Amino acid sequence: MSMDTSEKPEFAIRRAAMDLLARREHSFKELVQKLSARFQEEDIFPALEKLRDENLQSDQRYLDAYVRFRRNKGFGPLKIESELYGKGLDSGEVRECLYSEENDWEGLCRQALEKRFPVINTSNVKERAKCERFLVQRGFSHEHIKTAINLA
Repeated sequence: MSMDTSEKPEFAIRRAAMDLLARREHSFKELVQKLSARFQEEDIFPALEKLRDENLQSDQRYLDAYVRFRRNKGFGPLKIESELYGKGLDSGEVRECLYSEENDWEGLCRQALEKRFPVINTSNVKERAKCERFLVQRGFSHEHIKTAINLA
């Protein structure tokens, strides 16, 4: 008598999704992309929707964690927003999260500037331009950059 060890697809998908979610938060779209390599899409959606209904998968939680992680790495709102563009998140929710009062982008811009350039001669045009380029690449707006450099 042999035991059938094959698992129903919904259980296998749930297990695979939970393994991914145990490592870090994932957006719904990310989970679909990762799981579609191993499972049929028509089986994936119901399983992931059940996880979302049980609040085991949350795009809002993923968004909050992602913004916090990238913000703490010294990146600005424009870069973070562009990184989140392909994650399948609602653009209104992304902007709301990025521009909530808890994010002091001017302060974070100033911190990034001071960390990279501890001493700045703001009257030197080349040095000022170098600082501005650095902060633009980090994803800060021109208003944040102007304020940070003027305070340096």
